[in-house]
Amino acid sequence: MKRELNKANQVASAWETLAPTKTFGGMTLEQFKAKTKPSFDLRGQIGVLENQSIDLATRCAVADATSNEAALLAVNAVKGDPEHGENSALYAAMGYVRKSDRQSGLARKTPDNTTPPTEPAKAA
Repeated sequence: MKRELNKANQVASAWETLAPTKTFGGMTLEQFKAKTKPSFDLRGQIGVLENQSIDLATRCAVADATSNEAALLAVNAVKGDPEHGENSALYAAMGYVRKSDRQSGLARKTPDNTTPPTEPAKAA
């Protein structure tokens, strides 16, 4: 796509420089430029939209960071609130595991095999 646009630009530039009054393909230079103008205009609009998309994504990331900070502040306030705290339904509804529901993290694994390991044979 971009190649075709570059080619149209190159043709127009050469035509304008070397034979501006000549007619080619039944078109004058001005007719050729008018015929190819929509390609250039649309590409320009795409560039503007791409820049706007980058700008919006950046602004969204900044807004998300601000939202996350506000959410963490609110959750920390719930944790420290004497009426609610880390064991409250409110804390759980906010997407966190209540303190009383947390496991200790200590996991004692029982062996799957109850037979004792055998010692390798000693070389004589």
